[in-house]
Amino acid sequence: MRKTYGALAALDDVSLEVASGEFITLLGPSGSGKTTLLMVLAGFIRADSGQILFGDSDVSLVAPHKRNVGMVFQNYALFPHMTVAGNVAYPLKLRRVGKTEIGERVARALDLVQLSGLGERHVDQLSGGQRQRVALARAIVFEPRILLMDEPLSALDKKLREQMQIEVRHLHQRLGMTTVYVTHDQREALTMSDRIAVIDRGRFRQIGTPREIYGRPASRFIADFIGESNFLPVAVRDGQAYLGDKLLRLAEPLRTGEPSQLLGVRPEKVVILGGGDAGAHNVFEGMVREIVYQGESSLVSVTLAGGHELSVRQQAISAVIPPVVGAAVRLGLAPADTIIVPQDSPA
Repeated sequence: MRKTYGALAALDDVSLEVASGEFITLLGPSGSGKTTLLMVLAGFIRADSGQILFGDSDVSLVAPHKRNVGMVFQNYALFPHMTVAGNVAYPLKLRRVGKTEIGERVARALDLVQLSGLGERHVDQLSGGQRQRVALARAIVFEPRILLMDEPLSALDKKLREQMQIEVRHLHQRLGMTTVYVTHDQREALTMSDRIAVIDRGRFRQIGTPREIYGRPASRFIADFIGESNFLPVAVRDGQAYLGDKLLRLAEPLRTGEPSQLLGVRPEKVVILGGGDAGAHNVFEGMVREIVYQGESSLVSVTLAGGHELSVRQQAISAVIPPVVGAAVRLGLAPADTIIVPQDSPA
């Protein structure tokens, strides 16, 4: 599929297959093309080329209201003059559903999103989280074949947002509805998704499960965008990776034979070694430059012997004695967590 705006390719020959009942997240930075793709799926934007198949049906030229797609927008798009029940009932009235059935289906939808008993309230009497639930109830009340969600939690505060991530995930598990979700929030994508499709500059850079995307990023861009990462230059000789003169033990063979690559290091995967860890693999020596206390953990910045900086996230566990600034430390990285990525992300 392709969609251009003048010289800009908002979608550059993208292709994606979503399984029935799957929760897939389109994840990418601002301007990456994720919302454009969602709007194409909904029918609000027409692609320049390519097909959109819902099952065996080509809906590329089908009007939005005939695609049987539920949509939850970033700003909720609720009707302020209507009650909660009126907002949720609106899609059913457009489909000329009978009054009795409307009442039953609205009540069921409100119960699913934990808003039973609030049907007669107006939306301006609700909290942000409750409004988000109303928008979700309105999107599912007519039992669409696909649910599309465009950053629906972005307006919520951090605590409520994290709570709603779990609630939306549980709702999806109960309904089994095919869901395409758009976000720029990496943690949100990791929390909610069956699979994640990382998109940048109109192209998919990697598609996989949250564990695959996080644990085995395909490029520097992915490793840098998903979670925290440090990057150290490594040399490849005879099919093996070296950091300086130190041979790195890897869990998997190198994916490319390029002579210059990067070691991507997740701060939470690095362990500060004690005196009894003589047999540890991938050991680096350095000096503690800074310690930033962050509540449940501390971010320890270490200058390695070769001059490179490495961050270590040390959990606040009472049995663990934290290092001090200026102390010499030995760091360990398990082979399973030793990720080698290309120097540059794909163009």
